[in-house]
Amino acid sequence: MSIRICIFAAALFAISAFGLAAGPVPAAEREPRRAPHEADTLIPRASERNQRLYDSIRTKTSRRTVPRLMYSMLFRPVRDTTGQGRVLDADRLFEPYAGRIIGRVEIVREPVFGDNNWFERAGNKTHVMTRERVIRRDLLFRAGDALDPQLLVRNAQLLRSRRYISDAEIIVAPDPLDSARVDIVVRTRDSWTITVDGALHGEGRTMVGLYDANILGWGNSLRVKTHFDRRNFDYGGNIVEYEIPNVLGTFFTADFTAGRDFYNSELVLGVRKEFIRRTDYAAGVDYSEIKAKHYLIDRDTSELAKSRTLDVWGGRSRYFRGIRSSFFVTGRYHRVRYSLRPEVGPRHNTAFHDADELLFGTGLYREKFYTANMIYGYGTREYLASGYKAELTGGYSWGEFGERMYLGTGYTIGDFTRIGYLSGGFSLGSYIDLSTGGWSGSAVDLDMRWISNLLLSGRTRIRQFLSLNYTQGWNRGTGNNESLRFTDENGLQMLREYVTGTNRMVLNTETVFFTPYQPLGFRIALFGFADFGLLGDAANPFRNAFFTSFGLGVRIKNERLIFNAVQIQLGVALGKPGLADSRYFQVSNQTRIDRIRYRPTQPEIVGFE
Repeated sequence: MSIRICIFAAALFAISAFGLAAGPVPAAEREPRRAPHEADTLIPRASERNQRLYDSIRTKTSRRTVPRLMYSMLFRPVRDTTGQGRVLDADRLFEPYAGRIIGRVEIVREPVFGDNNWFERAGNKTHVMTRERVIRRDLLFRAGDALDPQLLVRNAQLLRSRRYISDAEIIVAPDPLDSARVDIVVRTRDSWTITVDGALHGEGRTMVGLYDANILGWGNSLRVKTHFDRRNFDYGGNIVEYEIPNVLGTFFTADFTAGRDFYNSELVLGVRKEFIRRTDYAAGVDYSEIKAKHYLIDRDTSELAKSRTLDVWGGRSRYFRGIRSSFFVTGRYHRVRYSLRPEVGPRHNTAFHDADELLFGTGLYREKFYTANMIYGYGTREYLASGYKAELTGGYSWGEFGERMYLGTGYTIGDFTRIGYLSGGFSLGSYIDLSTGGWSGSAVDLDMRWISNLLLSGRTRIRQFLSLNYTQGWNRGTGNNESLRFTDENGLQMLREYVTGTNRMVLNTETVFFTPYQPLGFRIALFGFADFGLLGDAANPFRNAFFTSFGLGVRIKNERLIFNAVQIQLGVALGKPGLADSRYFQVSNQTRIDRIRYRPTQPEIVGFE
């Protein structure tokens, strides 16, 4: 459980300012001649009614200084950056200019906050703006290039993904003197990048840290974490993390981590580049020395393990216009050696085996971005991907207990429909023991996800999320990583009980209410959730143990601050016999909504967490 200390007081204040208007209104109307994915249009009459309310409040509070200040801080309606909540095909904005020559490229940097009150002005004065050359270094185009609509959208998404940028927009302006040329304006808004971090762990271990994601405006990040025992304040060590995005304009990210946390220690060095363009290359090298405790399911205890790992991977993609997809090939070499570990055997604790693995992947993918809001965020511009990825994976493993061959395949797809965003996929993989010819370590994973269109109830906007995961393993060994459990990603939010098996089915549903209030710039969202899970060793999932958890909570987030949303939950978990071991109350900075991507990554083994 992680607690963002620096905004806890502001979070409590934001909760007290919350208000929810009742009265359901039909789903968002669609604009005429819009594609299905351009739904989520809010009702104009409701927007006009909201504006009249805010105009009335502003008029009544403008006569005195204190009420005027309170209005500027507390009563700002949510401003949609995507046109009243619609999901828009960003490519269409640039298609009229496709092929034109890019002339002047201007960078416009905006401060973190506005100029509405003393707090915002003070925040801007104490913030170091991102340097123009840092933003220009992230551009995928230059003056003299032919304009590619998709490349501009990918570039906007890349800029928006930087921790030190809260919003980014690319504007194309035709040259009035030359119809074959256009000028481009890149407009960015900074994030407040300094934050205090904190976490509470078991056995009295406590962490406090300081994080800056934009040191002196250069885009580099530094995190220093100090560990101590909260029971007697014994010192537990420091961990330092440093990251450099886009080293020397190569789009490689370099990172370094070193330090210790009581009995845990880590040294991690890495440099990597992912696929960005449709025709591109990717590469990465990671080296790590890690000592950490691992929970052993079969013994119900934790033991230390110390490993040294080397990971090298690379890939190449090429876009084919005829099929509007990119063909890719990837390769990966993974080597791990343990100097300290639990007891192992040929089919026992395979996660702790010394091994060398060589994997290759190939397939097709397509990834297209749309602009939206109120999905991962709370009102600012977001980029949601649609597309597909089909992949075949094969490889060879030289282990200390024998040699094995690996075969795997996977397919994912997602797009916008009349009822919202739908995505689904599967992955299947297994080893083949070359000495016996038998299959081992086999697993299949199925995922489905639905994100509804944005609905309106009074002044509150509502979105429904639904996800279904099914995972089954067979020919498994014993010990660590050979069984399934409920996880943060695929599990029950309020269940504390530790359950294992080889067959898991989880259904998660969540309804989010985005309120119109922004006290001190913090946006407030209420949510209710219900999780249903089946886990056990029976091949038929409905014969396994059944659990459910449900509850409600609040998320508080300032989009211009670097740290994640503060999430406060109340709930309970139930099993077939009745009340299960529950968390009841939880404060964290994590949400259940993971970003959806379709671009290829390094080849991986399909297996258990």
